[in-house]
Amino acid sequence: MQLATSLLVIEDYMLPCLNKKLFGIDCPGCGLQRSIFLFFKGEFSAAFDMYPAIFTLIPLALFALASQFIRFRFETSIKVTLGFVSGAIILVNYILKMTHLTH
Repeated sequence: MQLATSLLVIEDYMLPCLNKKLFGIDCPGCGLQRSIFLFFKGEFSAAFDMYPAIFTLIPLALFALASQFIRFRFETSIKVTLGFVSGAIILVNYILKMTHLTH
């Protein structure tokens, strides 16, 4: 119950996209906050629809955090691979969004 209450409070304080406010178009990061919110609510499909890179960014963030305390074999390769895959997903999703193929 505490998590649900916290998530509702967080939803009220999401930052607006400055790029969208100023220029009227989404930036490559548009949807990330809402996707994280949906992910932690357990709405995984909606989180993916909102921002597909969420499923590579969360493992990347968790791995980067864990690697501060634990040494992993192939640590750099794992971070670079997750970063590259995340970047590729973000780029492809943004191109599709801007060409209106996804919505």
